[in-house]
Amino acid sequence: MVDNLTLPAPGSQRRALHVLTLTPFYPTPGDDAQGCFVAEPLPLLARLGIINTVIAVQPFYRPHVIGASQAFSARSVRFFSLPGGVGLPVAGAFLFARLLNIARTLHQSHPIDVIHAHAALPCGHAAALISDELKIPFVVTVHGLDAYSTKQVKGPPGKWCAHVSKFVYRKAASVICISEKVRARVLEVSKQNVKTGVVYNGVDSEMFYPAANEPIGQSILCVGNLIPTKGHELLLRAFAAMHTAFPAVVCQFIGEGPERARLGRTAAKLGINHKVQFLGRRSRMEVANAMRRSLLFALPSSYEGLGCVYLEAMASAKTAIACRGQGIDEIIEHGINGWLITPGSQDEMTEALIRLLSNPQRRIELGQEARQTILQDFTLAHQAERLAGIYKERVG
Repeated sequence: MVDNLTLPAPGSQRRALHVLTLTPFYPTPGDDAQGCFVAEPLPLLARLGIINTVIAVQPFYRPHVIGASQAFSARSVRFFSLPGGVGLPVAGAFLFARLLNIARTLHQSHPIDVIHAHAALPCGHAAALISDELKIPFVVTVHGLDAYSTKQVKGPPGKWCAHVSKFVYRKAASVICISEKVRARVLEVSKQNVKTGVVYNGVDSEMFYPAANEPIGQSILCVGNLIPTKGHELLLRAFAAMHTAFPAVVCQFIGEGPERARLGRTAAKLGINHKVQFLGRRSRMEVANAMRRSLLFALPSSYEGLGCVYLEAMASAKTAIACRGQGIDEIIEHGINGWLITPGSQDEMTEALIRLLSNPQRRIELGQEARQTILQDFTLAHQAERLAGIYKERVG
């Protein structure tokens, strides 16, 4: 189902390009940040003459929620899958069985020009099988460094995931990577002729914008799922090492995850629990407001394909601290439009906080340059234009 758009009449001489989007990531009523990188470019693609029918998929054992965004709704489809990593290698085959008749019916009424799958497993696998059946080209986006799911799934099931992922990438008309780092990972393992391209995620520069007359708070802001690779403990320890020099500054964490309790205990052991705020999950608008009110943004993640939150901080004219060797270092230039540290380095994290908090003018200059970087090349409009180019090239 597509809201706010009219599908072209079958047989019309000139019709909009019709894309069937298959995604496990999509905003829900309770979490509008989930899959926002899929949903938010869709209205801009529509302006470029590209219609999307979105199917948000999930295995049957997860809660049943309907994907939604401001401009687009998605049809929610549940499918059979074995729970856990053991089920991931075959999930795409089960999803294909669930989707084939849906895709065929849609294709007969409003011809599908291209299928866009998000992630190789399960959507990319299902798209490859539907592509063979209905003779529709498909593209697949790789959203992280774990391009073959071997970090997510260990042992023999992980090897099977890699085998299926290679099949998907080989069959795809284009493998869309969110950064050059991700593309390098895809090509490193594939050992085959894979057609790749890079489309960086864009940011809504009208939602994430600099504070004008709004008061600025005294917070270091960190946004991200509370998992070990995000570097939250590193930030806590660095903050503990310098917080007495900046008594008014607090450290705020937005996000939820399995590390929440342990991070709370760590903050207490470090004697900084009174200056650390765990805010849980927040809406997109609440995150945007928190960005504007913050002094700077820090997420020392050591395993990041790109990281939309860095772009959102930059669009908000905030200095973003990130790690070298991640996708974001293709956008952040150290000391020019942001700050980069060595992954895992508490000393560099501490030094970055001290230097940036001690020099408000430097923070402002870096933030202004960061905002210009986003406006020049990394807005939702840029993302939509690049996606449109890939769709049209593959269809043509």
